[in-house]
Formats: sequence, structure tokens, C-alpha cells
Amino acid sequence: MGRHSMADMTSAETTPATNSSPTGPATVPGETSTDGVAPARNALELRGLRKTFRTGLFGRGRRVHALNGLDLTVPAGTVHALLGPNGAGKTTTVRAVATLMKPDEGSVVVDGVDALADPGAARKIIGVSGQYAAVDGNLTGFENLRMVGQLYGLSRGEASARARELIADLALQDAADRPMRTYSGGMRRRLDLAGALINRPSLVILDEPTTGLDPRGRRQMWEVITEQVANGATVLLTTQYLEEADALADEITVIDHGTIRAQGSAADLKASTGASILTIEVRSDGTAHDELVATTLAEVGLGMPERLDESDRSDREPGPAHSDNTRWSLPVSDGSRSAVAAVRALDAAGIVVVDATVATPTLDDVFLALTERDTPGSDGGSDPGGDTPTTADAETTVIPRVADADPDLSHAPTRTDRLHAH
Repeated sequence: MGRHSMADMTSAETTPATNSSPTGPATVPGETSTDGVAPARNALELRGLRKTFRTGLFGRGRRVHALNGLDLTVPAGTVHALLGPNGAGKTTTVRAVATLMKPDEGSVVVDGVDALADPGAARKIIGVSGQYAAVDGNLTGFENLRMVGQLYGLSRGEASARARELIADLALQDAADRPMRTYSGGMRRRLDLAGALINRPSLVILDEPTTGLDPRGRRQMWEVITEQVANGATVLLTTQYLEEADALADEITVIDHGTIRAQGSAADLKASTGASILTIEVRSDGTAHDELVATTLAEVGLGMPERLDESDRSDREPGPAHSDNTRWSLPVSDGSRSAVAAVRALDAAGIVVVDATVATPTLDDVFLALTERDTPGSDGGSDPGGDTPTTADAETTVIPRVADADPDLSHAPTRTDRLHAH
């Protein structure tokens, strides 16, 4: 599947991207478009990143291409999520952006600063929160933040004031003067995020920020990240939770073997994976009735419907068989709208609808479709540092009853729709 196109290179000598289709020049800070309107600023621009590692003893083993011409643009004030399987290149990408590793080829520009030519200047405008909270358990929360601020070059007074400000923003006032060893996991993660924000960075890198947190702690972190973005922060997020990317990211990039496989919003990626599947159960009156059902549904769906055998029902409750009901399945283009249209069309034809379900593609489907490997140890994607496999829950949506249906329902569903008509 082709991915969405991205911006061209911003350097004076533009080189065609190896895995993207340029649509126009990327924004250079201070640049004005031809119509006089200043274009949106980019917080991060990666162009043609390549990184090769040697495996084995003394690096004498085979070459592994962790990054293979990666291009990426992150507009300011957005959340951009990186998804991919173990060894896809996520950690290598993050390390290159954070100036912890120099790529073999390519460029890294953070808010207009060339991070490869001047890594010191780039570090001043980058905040990093890793997978594990980098805090000292013997210091208080306030002391930890003040220390981080001073390491960034703030005076003691400036670091203290900024630390108190972030403690208030992240609702840690009650624990600010307690030793860190008394903090819960969620409180530690929030404090670590505060450390990444203390220098008011142009770009915040969050590497699996909710790993190890319970559902409540994860939700709290999501709220904090959302608030920071609303206040102008830009976030580059890697996560093992697909629903986290779905909830937080303005745009998602799926990478595998060091290259971009797809890019777009969660809705765009789901839509590009395939059509929704409508399964509908009707009261049957014989063969002629089945032909009418098939013809009616064919006018709504993307092809001829398929009649399902009773043995295909995994949700059937114990009891007498409903021999007078039949179930049908067909692909549809508009999710809930198509389901409502099908129910109305069947009702107009005098066919009694008993139940209807719409299954929509999820980020699980996107992930599996784009990162499927022939063998577990295939070449080309080992990512030193390792990533965690991504998982997500299935999505389901509720279809309104026919009487309550909104004829102007225009948004694609994100959850399996269920209708009970009597």
C-alpha cells in the first residue's frame, strides 16, 4: 500500500526521497509562501537517513540496515507517532533525532537547527523522556527537576521556578517535597516528562511513555501529553500501544526494515486497509426471499453479498436453532451509513431485519498488513536497542436503530456497530 506523500527536502541541493513522493518544499523557519502567507513551521525534518550496523563478534557479521533512506516531517504543535515491529528502526530514528547517534547519511533538522552540524544547539531545544524514568530516588521530586534544569544551563533560581511551574502543571504539588522512592509508577513517569519539558523544548521525544503503567496511569499521561501539545509543544512518540497512537497522534508513520511503509492519520490508515464488513441477519421466508435479500444488499454494498451458514455463527446462544433466519455478509464503503442504508432498503422491501453488525478496520489490521514478515528472522530491519511489539484492542461501534438513525451520519465508524431490530 502506498503511503501519503511528504514534503521535499529543505536543503539547497534537493535530492529525490527514496521512499516518499514529494508534493512541495518543506517549510523553512522564517520563509514566506508566494501568496504572502507564512507556511506552517516544521519542528522536525529528517531527510534520507541511513544507518547500517555490523553484527557478530568485533562487527564481523552481516550488515543490518536499521535505517534505509528514511524521510519524515513533523509540523510544529502536533503529535507524530512512530509504529513498527521489533527491529523496524524506531529506536534508531529516535536516537538519531536526540543526537545520541550519528547516521551514516542524511540530515536531521530540529526547528531549523542542523542537529548533525551543531548537536549542542539541537540538544538545547530537545526534551527526551525514555522508557524508564531517569530520576534519583533519594532526591525529592522538586530537587530532581531543579537538577535537570541546572544541567540544561538554567540558573538555580530559574531552575527552581521552572520546576515549581511544571510540578503544578502535572499535579504533583502534594508529592513535590517527598523523596522520589515514595512515588508511584505513574508519578515517576509524570516527573520524568516534566524533566523533558523543563527547558521549554521545541520538540519532545517520548519513547514509550506509558510502558508499565496501569490503565488509569496511562489515561493520566495521555491527558498530560494532550495539555502540553495544546500549549504549543511538538511530540515525537513511539509506543507499544496502538490505541495510544490512535488516541494521541495527529499523524502516524508505520516503519519497517528502516523504511516508511505508510503515513497518515489513524482514520486514513484504517480506511486504506480495506472496506468495512457488514453482517446482517434477516427473517427468511424461502429461496425467493433469499434472492430478494441478495439483490437488495448488492445495491448497498461493494459487491454481491454472501450467505453465511448457521455453523459460521460464533456468537449464537445455546437453545433452539433459528431456522427461519439467515445471515449475510458483504463489504461496504461507508460503515455505519451503509449499515443504516441496508436496514432501510431491506425494510422497504418488506424484509424483517433481526440484527446487523459492522466490523471496521483497526490499527491492528493496518499494522499486520504493513509489517507482515515471511520469516521471523528476515533481514533488513534489526534495530539495536529493541522495540516492544505493538498490540491493540479490537474496535467496535454502535449503529443507531432505524427509527433513531441520523440520515446525515457522515463520519466513518471506529467501533463494531450493532443493531437490534424487532
